[in-house]
Amino acid sequence: MKILVTVKRVIDYNVKARVKADNSDVDLANTKMALNPFCEIAVEEAIRLKESGAATEVVVVSIGPKACQEQIRTSLALGADRGIQIETDSMPESLNVAKLLAKVVEAEQPGLIIMGKQAIDSDNNQTGQMLGALLDIPQGTFASKVALVGDKVHVTREVDGGLQTVALNMPAIVTTDLRLNEPRYASLPNIMKAKRKPLAVQTPADLGIELKNHTSLLKVEAPTERQAGIKVNSIEELIEKLQNEAKVI
Repeated sequence: MKILVTVKRVIDYNVKARVKADNSDVDLANTKMALNPFCEIAVEEAIRLKESGAATEVVVVSIGPKACQEQIRTSLALGADRGIQIETDSMPESLNVAKLLAKVVEAEQPGLIIMGKQAIDSDNNQTGQMLGALLDIPQGTFASKVALVGDKVHVTREVDGGLQTVALNMPAIVTTDLRLNEPRYASLPNIMKAKRKPLAVQTPADLGIELKNHTSLLKVEAPTERQAGIKVNSIEELIEKLQNEAKVI
């Protein structure tokens, strides 16, 4: 069985994001970029399924400028077999991403598609669901456990009352939560081997998709700087400050 994994290039989660001086967007100049953490978990899960004998091939696909090949190569170093880059200089919105991925799925015919539940830059949490709707295949979201049982994939996720497990016919889409696994580190020999693994480059035009955004970015602002807290000596002082300083009651 072939597994298709989607990965996204995002700002490293250890880096504090900066806003451009004109508030037009986040400043990515000289900023460390990395594999989206939820995507890294998706890659790890696919590789574990392959190592268990449940899968025969792991294909990684990413959408973005040439620089996103770095994240594809990282995935190849972790154990994926080959990569696909859909090259575009713009950052397509979720529906466009889902349409592009749908074309890749139609061409690759994977038995399972594993995606991060969301990217830490846009935080939309909707591409997996949109892709499931476009392909008309079942989806299991926020997975904390994935198991292949016969011709079905069992996906477990945390809900308010405990755990919920669904059995999905394959092909299916699984989106990953943080608790699914702990990604491995790539070894130096595997990083060197990844440079020789196949990586195909396509464009949206090759897939017959015209990118057309339905939303526009108006402004980006940094959050208000948080003020230091203080200690009060009595309930009366707390109420006085809430009324006269914070003005919340």
